[in-house]
Amino acid sequence: MNIVIKQEHVEDYKVTEEVVKCAFVNAEYSDKNEHNLVSRIRNSNVFIPELSLVAVDKDNNQIVGHILLSKIKIMNDNKIVESLALAPVSVLPEYQNKGVGRFLILEALREAKELEYNSVIVLGHPEYYPKFGFKKASIWGIKAPFEVPDEAFMAIELRENALNKVQGVVEYPGVFF
Repeated sequence: MNIVIKQEHVEDYKVTEEVVKCAFVNAEYSDKNEHNLVSRIRNSNVFIPELSLVAVDKDNNQIVGHILLSKIKIMNDNKIVESLALAPVSVLPEYQNKGVGRFLILEALREAKELEYNSVIVLGHPEYYPKFGFKKASIWGIKAPFEVPDEAFMAIELRENALNKVQGVVEYPGVFF
């Protein structure tokens, strides 16, 4: 398997949305609307084109995965801190459990750091995301705006101590709902 990660382009959108739809078709915790979320984010002011990445199988030039990081805020009474949401990461079923998601996540985090973002928030599997350095967001006093298991709501610092003195509730843009 010869996978390359690259920035998604407008001409990829239709294929990418099919990949996202297929990736979640059998997912236990899914509303089966992740592809619509991707579309809404792309058409909003929280979209960062450089952080919408696709995994391409070079052997058949097929898009087999996608990841999207978009702007969110962590808010409390005193201040607003910009962060990123990792949502969603999608891999075609026949490419799952082969490292494609890992490649996408590592490249997205590297790219976000290069673009000088400080942190990323994810609502995800508590045994998967810690492999990349994600920790419970509650460690920093960061909370989800809705009821969610503490161990499933995680954050990662892209810069050392980036979340020190950051606390509050994550505000997801309206396009997420």
